[in-house]
Amino acid sequence: MLALRQIRKFGTATHAIATSIVSTDTTTNTIVPNRIQKPITLDEPALVKLKAERNPEKLFHLFQSNAHNRLVIENRFAFEDTVSRLAGAGRLDYIEKLLEQQKALPQGRREGFIVRIIMLYGKAGMIKHAVDTFYNMHLYDCRRTVKSFNAALKVLTQTRDLAAIESFLMEIPLKFGIEIDIFSVNIVIKAFCEMGILNKAYLIMVEMEKLRIRPDVYTYTTLLSAFYKNGQSEIGNGLWNLMVLKGCLPNLATFNVRIQFLVSRGRSWQANSLMGMMRYLRIAPDVVTYNLVIKGFCQAGYLEMAQRVYSALHHEGHKPNLKIYQTLIHYLCKGGEFDLAYTDV
Repeated sequence: MLALRQIRKFGTATHAIATSIVSTDTTTNTIVPNRIQKPITLDEPALVKLKAERNPEKLFHLFQSNAHNRLVIENRFAFEDTVSRLAGAGRLDYIEKLLEQQKALPQGRREGFIVRIIMLYGKAGMIKHAVDTFYNMHLYDCRRTVKSFNAALKVLTQTRDLAAIESFLMEIPLKFGIEIDIFSVNIVIKAFCEMGILNKAYLIMVEMEKLRIRPDVYTYTTLLSAFYKNGQSEIGNGLWNLMVLKGCLPNLATFNVRIQFLVSRGRSWQANSLMGMMRYLRIAPDVVTYNLVIKGFCQAGYLEMAQRVYSALHHEGHKPNLKIYQTLIHYLCKGGEFDLAYTDV
């Protein structure tokens, strides 16, 4: 809409220039040509310039010169894209100058804006700068809450430093009077699972529950996936039962994790039954669910059942993805069903 208005303005201006090139002098009755004006040039919007600029130094100066431009500083994509490209060019010094400048401006008093700064430092791999930003929020008259704490905690988990993560989780909330929430717990559990410290991840859930922070479906799904992938199916099954016992309803991701485990153990019929339970609970299976069940039946040699599930996928309005086609064609050909592989898939 802005571009359209500019075009309209430009069109009106040039029309006025064209009609005033020649005017008639009423006293002499002669035609007197006026001086031809230069065409009006319109400046490109700052966001367009930022997106087009490829030189890191020019990009830095362009963003810096628009530090007070709300269209730029309130645009999350512009911020992230600029920092990402400067990080890609190895200009962490420019990133520091830009973000420190932003913290000193009025927007630095908003916690949501500081959270963005912390996350941007994290994406650039500047962990110390991110954590220091959290510690120094009082310098910008910005109040700390669990939101900024979680942002700093999430960035800190990138270090994979167990002692630093545990210390931050246990000590900082007491120091600043912050009450942690389930998002704080899930950040740490996810990090510990990725680090392969599964028992510690489970104990974090247990300890936090003592503090009346109840695990949610994301907590259970993260732990289930990690224990199943690590071959500790007994604990995974126990977590599934515990989740149901606690009245925490599995979501699509949780069901897919469980179905993937069943398929990996050759329990294709149980995987199919679990997909039926999803429908009973009004949780619609997605293409990942269908692909897992189809793969399970194919691996077990039940090609007819695999085709039935494939038909059900179509019936429910899903479009098969490449993996589903590859799975079916591969196993149909392996079973000698070349005509079916060619015509029915």
